[in-house]
Amino acid sequence: MRTRFIAAGAAILALLTSVLAMTQNAQAATGLHVSGTRILEANGNQFVMRGTSHAHTWYSSQTSSFANIKSLGANTVRVVLSGGRWTANTASDVANVISLCKQNRLICVLENHDTTGYGEQSGAYTLDQAVDYWVGLKSVLTGQENYVVINIGNEPYGNNNQSAWTNATKSAISRMRAAGFQHLLMVDAPAWGQDWQFVMRDNAASVLDSDPQKNTVFSIHMYGVFDTAAEVTGYLQAFQSAGLPLVIGEFGNMHSDGDPDEDTIMSQAQSRGVGYLGWSWSGNGGGVEYLDQVTNFNVDQLTSWGQRLFNGANGIKSTAKEATIYSGQPPVSPSPSPSASPSRPASPSPSPTRSPSPSPSPTGGAKGCSATYTVANQWGGGFQGEVTVKAGSSAISGWTVTWTYANGQAITQVWNATVTSSGSSVTARNVSYNGSLGAGASTSFGFLGSWNGTNSVPAVSCTAS
Repeated sequence: MRTRFIAAGAAILALLTSVLAMTQNAQAATGLHVSGTRILEANGNQFVMRGTSHAHTWYSSQTSSFANIKSLGANTVRVVLSGGRWTANTASDVANVISLCKQNRLICVLENHDTTGYGEQSGAYTLDQAVDYWVGLKSVLTGQENYVVINIGNEPYGNNNQSAWTNATKSAISRMRAAGFQHLLMVDAPAWGQDWQFVMRDNAASVLDSDPQKNTVFSIHMYGVFDTAAEVTGYLQAFQSAGLPLVIGEFGNMHSDGDPDEDTIMSQAQSRGVGYLGWSWSGNGGGVEYLDQVTNFNVDQLTSWGQRLFNGANGIKSTAKEATIYSGQPPVSPSPSPSASPSRPASPSPSPTRSPSPSPSPTGGAKGCSATYTVANQWGGGFQGEVTVKAGSSAISGWTVTWTYANGQAITQVWNATVTSSGSSVTARNVSYNGSLGAGASTSFGFLGSWNGTNSVPAVSCTAS
Protein backbone atom coordinates (compact mmCIF):
# COMPACT_ATOMS: atom_id res chain seq x y z
CA MET A 1 0.00 0.00 0.00
CA ARG A 2 2.76 2.41 0.95
CA THR A 3 4.51 1.70 -2.36
CA ARG A 4 1.29 2.35 -4.28
CA PHE A 5 0.76 5.65 -2.45
CA ILE A 6 4.32 6.69 -3.19
CA ALA A 7 3.87 5.82 -6.87
CA ALA A 8 0.55 7.67 -7.03
CA GLY A 9 2.09 10.65 -5.28
CA ALA A 10 4.97 10.70 -7.73
CA ALA A 11 2.56 10.59 -10.68
CA ILE A 12 0.52 13.46 -9.27
CA LEU A 13 3.68 15.45 -8.60
CA ALA A 14 4.87 14.85 -12.18
CA LEU A 15 1.48 15.94 -13.53
CA LEU A 16 1.51 19.10 -11.41
CA THR A 17 5.06 19.85 -12.51
CA SER A 18 4.06 19.42 -16.14
CA VAL A 19 1.02 21.66 -15.76
CA LEU A 20 3.08 24.28 -13.93
CA ALA A 21 5.71 24.20 -16.66
CA MET A 22 3.08 24.59 -19.37
CA THR A 23 1.51 27.45 -17.43
CA GLN A 24 4.83 29.21 -17.02
CA ASN A 25 5.71 28.71 -20.69
CA ALA A 26 2.32 30.00 -21.77
CA GLN A 27 2.73 33.02 -19.54
CA ALA A 28 6.21 33.75 -20.87
CA ALA A 29 5.04 33.34 -24.46
CA THR A 30 2.32 35.99 -24.34
CA GLY A 31 4.69 38.24 -26.29
CA LEU A 32 8.39 38.92 -26.75
CA HIS A 33 10.35 36.83 -24.27
CA VAL A 34 13.82 35.54 -23.53
CA SER A 35 15.00 31.96 -23.87
CA GLY A 36 18.57 31.46 -22.76
CA THR A 37 20.63 34.08 -24.59
CA ARG A 38 17.97 34.74 -27.24
CA ILE A 39 14.90 36.94 -27.58
CA LEU A 40 11.95 35.11 -29.11
CA GLU A 41 8.58 36.22 -30.41
CA ALA A 42 5.44 34.55 -29.05
CA ASN A 43 5.53 32.08 -31.96
CA GLY A 44 9.05 30.95 -31.03
CA ASN A 45 10.90 32.75 -33.84
CA GLN A 46 14.13 34.46 -32.81
CA PHE A 47 14.11 38.25 -32.92
CA VAL A 48 17.41 40.16 -33.09
CA MET A 49 17.10 43.91 -32.56
CA ARG A 50 18.61 46.14 -35.21
CA GLY A 51 17.77 49.81 -34.89
CA THR A 52 18.41 53.16 -33.30
CA SER A 53 17.15 55.47 -30.55
CA HIS A 54 14.86 58.42 -31.17
CA ALA A 55 14.81 61.31 -28.66
CA HIS A 56 11.04 61.62 -28.75
CA THR A 57 10.66 63.36 -25.40
CA TRP A 58 12.54 66.43 -26.68
CA TYR A 59 11.34 66.22 -30.28
CA SER A 60 7.77 64.99 -30.01
CA SER A 61 6.78 66.72 -33.26
CA GLN A 62 9.20 64.56 -35.24
CA THR A 63 6.69 61.78 -35.78
CA SER A 64 7.94 61.14 -39.34
CA SER A 65 11.14 59.77 -37.80
CA PHE A 66 9.47 56.39 -37.23
CA ALA A 67 8.77 55.85 -40.93
CA ASN A 68 12.15 57.25 -41.89
CA ILE A 69 14.00 54.94 -39.50
CA LYS A 70 12.05 52.02 -40.94
CA SER A 71 12.87 53.09 -44.50
CA LEU A 72 16.58 52.52 -43.79
CA GLY A 73 15.94 48.92 -42.79
CA ALA A 74 15.55 49.02 -38.99
CA ASN A 75 13.34 46.52 -37.20
CA THR A 76 13.41 48.28 -33.81
CA VAL A 77 13.30 51.82 -32.46
CA ARG A 78 14.18 52.76 -28.88
CA VAL A 79 12.02 55.71 -27.87
CA VAL A 80 13.16 58.20 -25.21
CA LEU A 81 10.39 59.11 -22.75
CA SER A 82 10.22 61.19 -19.57
CA GLY A 83 7.96 60.93 -16.57
CA GLY A 84 8.70 64.42 -15.28
CA ARG A 85 12.42 65.21 -15.23
CA TRP A 86 11.65 66.82 -18.57
CA THR A 87 8.18 67.50 -19.98
CA ALA A 88 6.29 64.31 -19.18
CA ASN A 89 5.07 62.08 -21.98
CA THR A 90 1.43 61.34 -21.24
CA ALA A 91 -0.47 58.09 -21.70
CA SER A 92 -2.08 59.40 -24.89
CA ASP A 93 1.31 60.41 -26.27
CA VAL A 94 2.80 57.01 -25.48
CA ALA A 95 -0.21 55.29 -27.06
CA ASN A 96 0.47 57.30 -30.21
CA VAL A 97 4.16 56.30 -30.12
CA ILE A 98 3.17 52.63 -29.95
CA SER A 99 0.75 53.17 -32.84
CA LEU A 100 3.54 54.76 -34.92
CA CYS A 101 5.81 51.80 -34.19
CA LYS A 102 3.13 49.34 -35.25
CA GLN A 103 2.19 51.33 -38.37
CA ASN A 104 5.83 51.17 -39.43
CA ARG A 105 6.34 47.51 -38.42
CA LEU A 106 8.91 48.34 -35.76
CA ILE A 107 9.37 46.74 -32.36
CA CYS A 108 9.08 49.55 -29.84
CA VAL A 109 11.58 49.72 -26.96
CA LEU A 110 10.18 52.35 -24.60
CA GLU A 111 12.73 53.79 -22.16
CA ASN A 112 12.41 56.16 -19.22
CA HIS A 113 15.27 58.66 -19.47
CA ASP A 114 14.64 60.26 -16.06
CA THR A 115 17.01 57.87 -14.28
CA THR A 116 20.07 58.83 -16.33
CA GLY A 117 23.15 59.22 -14.12
CA TYR A 118 21.36 58.79 -10.78
CA GLY A 119 23.69 59.50 -7.86
CA GLU A 120 25.98 61.60 -10.01
CA GLN A 121 23.77 63.87 -12.10
CA SER A 122 21.53 66.39 -10.36
CA GLY A 123 17.81 65.82 -10.87
CA ALA A 124 18.06 62.17 -11.85
CA TYR A 125 15.19 59.93 -10.75
CA THR A 126 15.43 56.60 -8.92
CA LEU A 127 14.42 53.32 -10.54
CA ASP A 128 11.53 53.26 -8.08
CA GLN A 129 10.26 56.54 -9.53
CA ALA A 130 10.65 55.10 -13.02
CA VAL A 131 8.41 52.18 -12.05
CA ASP A 132 5.81 54.69 -10.81
CA TYR A 133 5.80 56.17 -14.31
CA TRP A 134 5.31 52.80 -16.00
CA VAL A 135 2.49 51.89 -13.61
CA GLY A 136 0.78 55.13 -14.59
CA LEU A 137 0.98 54.04 -18.25
CA LYS A 138 -0.26 50.49 -17.70
CA SER A 139 -3.58 51.08 -19.43
CA VAL A 140 -1.89 51.82 -22.77
CA LEU A 141 0.83 49.17 -22.39
CA THR A 142 -1.33 46.17 -21.52
CA GLY A 143 -1.98 44.04 -24.59
CA GLN A 144 1.10 45.33 -26.43
CA GLU A 145 3.44 42.56 -25.30
CA ASN A 146 4.08 41.42 -28.89
CA TYR A 147 5.24 44.89 -29.90
CA VAL A 148 6.67 46.66 -26.83
CA VAL A 149 9.75 46.14 -24.67
CA ILE A 150 9.91 48.21 -21.48
CA ASN A 151 13.39 49.58 -20.78
CA ILE A 152 12.75 50.42 -17.11
CA GLY A 153 15.33 53.21 -16.72
CA ASN A 154 18.12 54.60 -18.90
CA GLU A 155 21.62 54.39 -17.38
CA PRO A 156 20.13 54.27 -13.88
CA TYR A 157 23.36 54.95 -11.99
CA GLY A 158 26.34 57.15 -12.75
CA ASN A 159 29.78 56.18 -11.48
CA ASN A 160 28.83 56.59 -7.81
CA ASN A 161 27.49 53.80 -5.59
CA GLN A 162 27.25 51.35 -8.48
CA SER A 163 26.85 48.39 -6.13
CA ALA A 164 23.36 49.64 -5.25
CA TRP A 165 22.26 48.85 -8.82
CA THR A 166 21.63 45.16 -8.14
CA ASN A 167 19.02 45.47 -5.38
CA ALA A 168 17.44 48.54 -6.96
CA THR A 169 17.01 46.66 -10.24
CA LYS A 170 15.60 43.58 -8.53
CA SER A 171 13.12 45.77 -6.67
CA ALA A 172 12.07 47.53 -9.88
CA ILE A 173 11.48 44.22 -11.67
CA SER A 174 9.52 42.87 -8.71
CA ARG A 175 7.28 45.94 -8.64
CA MET A 176 6.69 45.75 -12.40
CA ARG A 177 5.59 42.12 -12.14
CA ALA A 178 3.47 42.79 -9.07
CA ALA A 179 1.71 45.52 -11.04
CA GLY A 180 0.80 42.95 -13.68
CA PHE A 181 3.24 43.76 -16.49
CA GLN A 182 3.79 40.73 -18.75
CA HIS A 183 6.23 42.48 -21.08
CA LEU A 184 9.83 41.72 -21.86
CA LEU A 185 11.74 44.03 -19.51
CA MET A 186 15.09 45.59 -20.38
CA VAL A 187 17.50 46.80 -17.69
CA ASP A 188 20.47 49.10 -18.33
CA ALA A 189 23.84 48.73 -16.65
CA PRO A 190 25.17 51.24 -14.09
CA ALA A 191 28.21 53.48 -14.72
CA TRP A 192 26.30 55.48 -17.33
CA GLY A 193 25.34 52.18 -18.92
CA GLN A 194 28.94 51.03 -19.47
CA ASP A 195 29.39 48.69 -16.48
CA TRP A 196 33.14 49.25 -16.21
CA GLN A 197 33.09 47.80 -12.67
CA PHE A 198 31.18 44.73 -14.00
CA VAL A 199 28.34 45.13 -11.50
CA MET A 200 25.70 44.08 -14.02
CA ARG A 201 27.84 41.36 -15.55
CA ASP A 202 28.56 39.74 -12.18
CA ASN A 203 25.03 40.03 -10.81
CA ALA A 204 22.95 39.45 -13.94
CA ALA A 205 22.12 35.84 -13.07
CA SER A 206 20.66 36.76 -9.69
CA VAL A 207 18.73 39.66 -11.23
CA LEU A 208 17.19 37.37 -13.85
CA ASP A 209 16.35 34.82 -11.16
CA SER A 210 14.52 37.54 -9.23
CA ASP A 211 12.09 38.01 -12.13
CA PRO A 212 9.11 35.66 -11.54
CA GLN A 213 8.70 35.39 -15.32
CA LYS A 214 12.44 35.09 -16.09
CA ASN A 215 11.76 37.59 -18.86
CA THR A 216 14.43 40.28 -18.51
CA VAL A 217 17.12 41.21 -21.02
CA PHE A 218 20.27 43.11 -20.01
CA SER A 219 21.43 46.21 -21.88
CA ILE A 220 25.04 47.37 -22.14
CA HIS A 221 25.93 50.80 -23.56
CA MET A 222 29.22 50.70 -25.45
CA TYR A 223 31.13 53.97 -25.69
CA GLY A 224 34.70 54.81 -24.63
CA VAL A 225 35.00 51.91 -22.18
CA PHE A 226 34.71 49.58 -25.18
CA ASP A 227 37.49 50.98 -27.35
CA THR A 228 39.28 47.70 -28.07
CA ALA A 229 38.14 44.46 -29.68
CA ALA A 230 39.20 42.52 -26.58
CA GLU A 231 36.92 44.56 -24.31
CA VAL A 232 33.95 44.19 -26.65
CA THR A 233 34.35 40.46 -27.20
CA GLY A 234 35.15 39.78 -23.54
CA TYR A 235 31.96 41.40 -22.32
CA LEU A 236 29.73 39.72 -24.89
CA GLN A 237 31.37 36.36 -24.25
CA ALA A 238 30.77 36.62 -20.49
CA PHE A 239 27.01 36.79 -21.02
CA GLN A 240 27.03 34.12 -23.69
CA SER A 241 29.06 31.76 -21.50
CA ALA A 242 26.62 32.36 -18.63
CA GLY A 243 23.62 31.71 -20.89
CA LEU A 244 22.20 35.17 -20.19
CA PRO A 245 20.37 37.47 -22.65
CA LEU A 246 22.12 40.71 -23.63
CA VAL A 247 21.59 43.53 -26.11
CA ILE A 248 23.81 46.48 -26.97
CA GLY A 249 21.28 49.12 -26.05
CA GLU A 250 23.40 52.08 -27.15
CA PHE A 251 26.68 52.62 -28.95
CA GLY A 252 28.34 55.19 -31.18
CA ASN A 253 31.27 55.47 -33.53
CA MET A 254 33.07 57.88 -31.23
CA HIS A 255 32.47 59.62 -27.92
CA SER A 256 33.91 62.23 -25.60
CA ASP A 257 35.12 59.51 -23.19
CA GLY A 258 36.96 57.55 -25.89
CA ASP A 259 36.60 56.01 -29.34
CA PRO A 260 34.35 52.91 -29.31
CA ASP A 261 35.33 50.04 -31.59
CA GLU A 262 32.08 50.10 -33.52
CA ASP A 263 33.35 47.71 -36.19
CA THR A 264 33.94 44.97 -33.62
CA ILE A 265 30.70 45.84 -31.81
CA MET A 266 28.68 45.32 -34.98
CA SER A 267 30.54 42.29 -36.30
CA GLN A 268 30.45 40.50 -32.94
CA ALA A 269 26.77 41.33 -32.46
CA GLN A 270 26.03 39.86 -35.87
CA SER A 271 28.06 36.70 -35.39
CA ARG A 272 26.58 36.07 -31.93
CA GLY A 273 22.95 36.95 -32.70
CA VAL A 274 23.01 39.87 -30.25
CA GLY A 275 20.76 42.88 -30.82
CA TYR A 276 22.14 46.39 -31.18
CA LEU A 277 20.63 49.89 -31.12
CA GLY A 278 22.72 52.86 -32.20
CA TRP A 279 22.54 56.25 -30.51
CA SER A 280 20.83 58.27 -31.95
CA TRP A 281 18.69 59.37 -34.87
CA SER A 282 19.06 63.17 -34.58
CA GLY A 283 18.93 66.11 -32.17
CA ASN A 284 22.01 65.52 -30.02
CA GLY A 285 23.54 68.46 -28.16
CA GLY A 286 26.04 69.12 -25.41
CA GLY A 287 29.07 68.55 -27.63
CA VAL A 288 28.03 65.12 -28.92
CA GLU A 289 26.29 66.30 -32.06
CA TYR A 290 28.58 63.91 -33.95
CA LEU A 291 26.32 61.09 -32.72
CA ASP A 292 23.48 62.28 -34.96
CA GLN A 293 22.79 59.70 -37.67
CA VAL A 294 20.92 62.17 -39.87
CA THR A 295 21.18 65.95 -40.02
CA ASN A 296 18.15 67.90 -38.76
CA PHE A 297 15.95 64.78 -38.84
CA ASN A 298 16.30 64.60 -42.63
CA VAL A 299 16.48 60.99 -43.78
CA ASP A 300 18.16 62.13 -46.99
CA GLN A 301 21.10 63.62 -45.05
CA LEU A 302 22.86 60.68 -43.46
CA THR A 303 25.96 61.60 -41.48
CA SER A 304 29.12 59.49 -41.50
CA TRP A 305 27.88 57.68 -38.41
CA GLY A 306 24.48 57.12 -39.99
CA GLN A 307 26.08 55.73 -43.12
CA ARG A 308 28.19 53.36 -41.05
CA LEU A 309 25.29 52.18 -38.87
CA PHE A 310 22.71 51.67 -41.58
CA ASN A 311 24.72 50.89 -44.70
CA GLY A 312 28.11 49.63 -43.51
CA ALA A 313 29.42 46.12 -42.97
CA ASN A 314 27.19 44.26 -40.48
CA GLY A 315 24.93 47.30 -40.57
CA ILE A 316 21.19 47.50 -40.16
CA LYS A 317 20.24 47.31 -43.82
CA SER A 318 22.13 44.07 -44.42
CA THR A 319 21.39 42.28 -41.13
CA ALA A 320 17.95 43.36 -39.84
CA LYS A 321 15.01 40.96 -40.09
CA GLU A 322 11.52 42.28 -39.49
CA ALA A 323 9.51 40.83 -36.59
CA THR A 324 7.22 38.08 -37.86
CA ILE A 325 4.28 39.61 -35.98
CA TYR A 326 4.11 42.04 -38.92
CA SER A 327 4.02 39.37 -41.63
CA GLY A 328 1.53 40.24 -44.31
CA GLN A 329 1.20 43.91 -43.39
CA PRO A 330 1.90 46.41 -46.21
CA PRO A 331 4.89 48.76 -45.87
CA VAL A 332 4.40 52.38 -44.89
CA SER A 333 6.12 55.04 -46.97
CA PRO A 334 8.31 57.52 -45.06
CA SER A 335 6.84 60.96 -44.57
CA PRO A 336 8.63 64.24 -45.27
CA SER A 337 10.57 65.41 -42.23
CA PRO A 338 9.24 68.57 -40.57
CA SER A 339 11.81 71.14 -39.56
CA ALA A 340 13.83 70.32 -36.45
CA SER A 341 12.22 71.27 -33.16
CA PRO A 342 14.08 73.95 -31.20
CA SER A 343 13.24 72.22 -27.92
CA ARG A 344 15.64 70.42 -25.59
CA PRO A 345 18.79 68.77 -26.95
CA ALA A 346 19.27 65.08 -26.20
CA SER A 347 21.99 66.01 -23.72
CA PRO A 348 21.06 68.48 -20.96
CA SER A 349 24.55 69.96 -20.86
CA PRO A 350 25.21 73.12 -22.89
CA SER A 351 26.45 72.81 -26.45
CA PRO A 352 29.83 74.26 -27.38
CA THR A 353 29.86 77.36 -29.51
CA ARG A 354 29.43 76.43 -33.13
CA SER A 355 31.00 78.55 -35.81
CA PRO A 356 29.23 78.87 -39.17
CA SER A 357 30.44 76.12 -41.47
CA PRO A 358 32.27 77.28 -44.60
CA SER A 359 30.65 76.36 -47.91
CA PRO A 360 31.21 72.80 -49.13
CA SER A 361 33.97 72.26 -51.67
CA PRO A 362 32.92 69.79 -54.42
CA THR A 363 35.26 68.49 -57.12
CA GLY A 364 35.45 65.68 -59.60
CA GLY A 365 34.21 64.58 -62.96
CA ALA A 366 31.14 62.83 -64.31
CA LYS A 367 32.72 59.47 -65.02
CA GLY A 368 35.02 58.92 -62.08
CA CYS A 369 33.99 60.22 -58.71
CA SER A 370 33.49 63.56 -57.02
CA ALA A 371 34.10 64.61 -53.43
CA THR A 372 32.62 67.32 -51.22
CA TYR A 373 34.43 68.50 -48.07
CA THR A 374 32.32 70.09 -45.32
CA VAL A 375 33.12 71.42 -41.85
CA ALA A 376 30.23 69.86 -39.95
CA ASN A 377 31.05 71.38 -36.56
CA GLN A 378 33.73 73.71 -35.21
CA TRP A 379 34.87 74.87 -31.78
CA GLY A 380 37.94 76.52 -30.29
CA GLY A 381 40.95 74.61 -31.56
CA GLY A 382 38.99 71.68 -32.99
CA PHE A 383 36.52 70.72 -35.67
CA GLN A 384 34.57 67.83 -37.18
CA GLY A 385 34.85 67.35 -40.93
CA GLU A 386 32.93 65.22 -43.38
CA VAL A 387 33.69 64.23 -46.96
CA THR A 388 31.00 62.84 -49.25
CA VAL A 389 32.18 60.74 -52.18
CA LYS A 390 29.87 60.27 -55.17
CA ALA A 391 30.31 58.00 -58.17
CA GLY A 392 29.83 59.52 -61.60
CA SER A 393 27.86 58.02 -64.47
CA SER A 394 29.53 54.61 -64.04
CA ALA A 395 29.93 52.28 -61.07
CA ILE A 396 33.27 52.33 -59.26
CA SER A 397 35.03 49.72 -57.11
CA GLY A 398 37.13 52.07 -54.98
CA TRP A 399 38.07 55.70 -54.45
CA THR A 400 40.87 57.93 -53.23
CA VAL A 401 40.33 61.53 -52.08
CA THR A 402 43.19 64.00 -51.63
CA TRP A 403 43.53 67.55 -50.39
CA THR A 404 46.12 69.95 -48.99
CA TYR A 405 45.53 72.12 -45.93
CA ALA A 406 46.56 75.74 -46.24
CA ASN A 407 46.32 76.78 -42.60
CA GLY A 408 48.11 74.10 -40.60
CA GLN A 409 45.06 71.96 -39.82
CA ALA A 410 45.73 68.38 -38.72
CA ILE A 411 43.52 65.28 -38.55
CA THR A 412 43.42 63.54 -35.17
CA GLN A 413 40.77 60.85 -35.64
CA VAL A 414 38.95 59.32 -38.62
CA TRP A 415 36.15 56.84 -39.35
CA ASN A 416 34.85 55.11 -42.50
CA ALA A 417 38.14 55.71 -44.38
CA THR A 418 41.87 55.07 -44.17
CA VAL A 419 43.71 58.39 -43.99
CA THR A 420 47.40 59.16 -44.28
CA SER A 421 49.07 62.57 -44.03
CA SER A 422 52.38 63.91 -45.25
CA GLY A 423 52.87 67.43 -43.97
CA SER A 424 49.80 69.37 -45.06
CA SER A 425 48.82 66.83 -47.75
CA VAL A 426 46.06 64.34 -46.87
CA THR A 427 45.08 61.14 -48.69
CA ALA A 428 41.88 59.26 -47.80
CA ARG A 429 41.01 55.84 -49.23
CA ASN A 430 37.88 53.73 -48.93
CA VAL A 431 37.64 50.89 -46.43
CA SER A 432 36.34 47.41 -47.30
CA TYR A 433 32.64 48.17 -46.99
CA ASN A 434 32.27 51.53 -48.77
CA GLY A 435 34.50 51.36 -51.85
CA SER A 436 32.02 49.89 -54.33
CA LEU A 437 29.47 52.48 -55.45
CA GLY A 438 26.87 52.20 -58.16
CA ALA A 439 26.49 54.94 -60.75
CA GLY A 440 25.46 58.11 -58.94
CA ALA A 441 25.64 56.46 -55.50
CA SER A 442 27.44 58.12 -52.61
CA THR A 443 29.08 57.40 -49.28
CA SER A 444 30.83 59.55 -46.71
CA PHE A 445 33.57 59.48 -44.13
CA GLY A 446 34.28 61.74 -41.18
CA PHE A 447 37.10 62.92 -39.02
CA LEU A 448 38.11 65.14 -36.14
CA GLY A 449 40.85 67.70 -36.57
CA SER A 450 42.66 70.62 -34.98
CA TRP A 451 43.04 74.16 -36.29
CA ASN A 452 44.47 77.47 -35.13
CA GLY A 453 43.54 80.88 -36.51
CA THR A 454 41.84 79.88 -39.76
CA ASN A 455 40.01 76.73 -40.81
CA SER A 456 39.45 77.27 -44.52
CA VAL A 457 37.93 74.56 -46.70
CA PRO A 458 40.53 72.96 -48.98
CA ALA A 459 39.98 71.96 -52.60
CA VAL A 460 39.55 68.19 -52.83
CA SER A 461 39.98 65.76 -55.71
CA CYS A 462 38.65 62.24 -56.15
CA THR A 463 40.11 59.37 -58.15
CA ALA A 464 38.09 56.24 -58.85
CA SER A 465 39.30 52.69 -59.35
